[in-house]
Amino acid sequence: MVKRGFDNEKYLTTQSQHIRDRIAQFGGKLYLEFGGKLFDDYHAARVLPGFEPDSKLRMLEQLKDKAEIIIAINAGDIEKNKVRGDLGITYDSDVLRLIDQFRSRGLYVGSVVVTRYTGQPAADAFQGRLEQLGLRVYRHYPIEGYPHNISKIVSDEGYGRNDYIETSSPLVVVTAPGPGSGKMAACLSQLYHENKRGVVAGYAKFETFPIWNLPLKHPVNLAYEAATADLDDVNMIDPFHLQAYGETTVNYNRDVEVFPVLAAMFEKITGSCPYQSPTDMGVNMAGSCIFDDGACQEAARQEIVRRYYDAVCERRQGRGSDSAVYKLELLMQQAGVTADIRPVVARANELAQATGEPAMAIQLADGSLVDGKTSELMGCSAAALLNALKQLSHAGGHGVHLIAQSAIEPIQTVKVQYLGSANPRLHSDEVLIALAASASLDPKAAQALEQLAALQGCQAHCSVILSPADATTYKRLGLQLTCEPKYQTNKLYHR
Repeated sequence: MVKRGFDNEKYLTTQSQHIRDRIAQFGGKLYLEFGGKLFDDYHAARVLPGFEPDSKLRMLEQLKDKAEIIIAINAGDIEKNKVRGDLGITYDSDVLRLIDQFRSRGLYVGSVVVTRYTGQPAADAFQGRLEQLGLRVYRHYPIEGYPHNISKIVSDEGYGRNDYIETSSPLVVVTAPGPGSGKMAACLSQLYHENKRGVVAGYAKFETFPIWNLPLKHPVNLAYEAATADLDDVNMIDPFHLQAYGETTVNYNRDVEVFPVLAAMFEKITGSCPYQSPTDMGVNMAGSCIFDDGACQEAARQEIVRRYYDAVCERRQGRGSDSAVYKLELLMQQAGVTADIRPVVARANELAQATGEPAMAIQLADGSLVDGKTSELMGCSAAALLNALKQLSHAGGHGVHLIAQSAIEPIQTVKVQYLGSANPRLHSDEVLIALAASASLDPKAAQALEQLAALQGCQAHCSVILSPADATTYKRLGLQLTCEPKYQTNKLYHR
């Protein structure tokens, strides 16, 4: 069983109070740039066991009586139909998804700001769509010389040219579908306009990682670098904080690089900068809520290895780069880990070598291992799922079938004869549907089906790259999957 190391309830309380304190510091008006994922933060849940994926959203719910949300989206991303890699949807579609999610939790979305607008037709169409839905939309424009031409940026030709976003709450959370959406610029533009109107307002940043009060090479911070290996982000000691306070803290390169510019903008807008360092700007309290550092270190090491497998598979699929793989190999070395820390890797590969076919292994919460091999009826991932559910439900050992062969064969017939599939074997989702159909007649199948929730957080490894259908099913069940960077066949095209 995964050992908990993070106090989620303490986090909800201390984080919301810290934000309240920061609002008070600026006289009752704070623009809070919200980096990372506001909900569905499964990376944080994996490396900080005990952290709930919707913790940040729940924290904001405690502040909803004084908060509103602005969603920023880059006009260029709308024009290019930029897609979120984790969800497979475009950024403009994700804006609608975010609004629905916030509203379902009682949080008020005040407006959407289209940043870096230069007349893109797709951005115009998106704005029209939002306005038809009753949403307020504002435009911000590129500024020549940004971010270094301070005199131009902080002027009527710079921030002054942007639309002023009407807000009414003490806390204004600025979030976005992804990086590069212009969140920080939107916050600073608002500070400029508020100052011209005589309104005292402040800016702060909420970014969970890297955790500023953990060591630079702590596995949790290394896992953040692993998660952003395809970007240019690296963790580093905050030199401004060290100089100002003599205290070693951790930040990441982009915030450190932009801080002198940011400080100059503050001075130009308000006459002085309220912060001595990038660390000062942050409001993240996650590091103070770790109660078992060893548990978090172990979880983070596992995450680094999983990220490595993701990178080598993406490179094999033509979607990744050598540089990301090399960076992850270095991070594994710094964290002192190899693939051997995942028992499922050896188990799956040994079974594949013994059978000459793809194989899957799953490590359950109690540490026990189950596996699945490829057969004429089903793929290895489907077989491993059934074996895991069989063990969890104590339905019996080898030879006990949760699904009758007579129930599987008609599904195979439909797949091959009517749906044009070349592979008659059942995928993981198809096996679960067959199991559900069997549950009405077979008590053992019903008991097995009830154990699906127990797969959440379990480790899994496949000896080949899984099909999208199987990988998606594993992800939806909450299994933490890795694969060897190879295909079952040597074909050039893989569906």
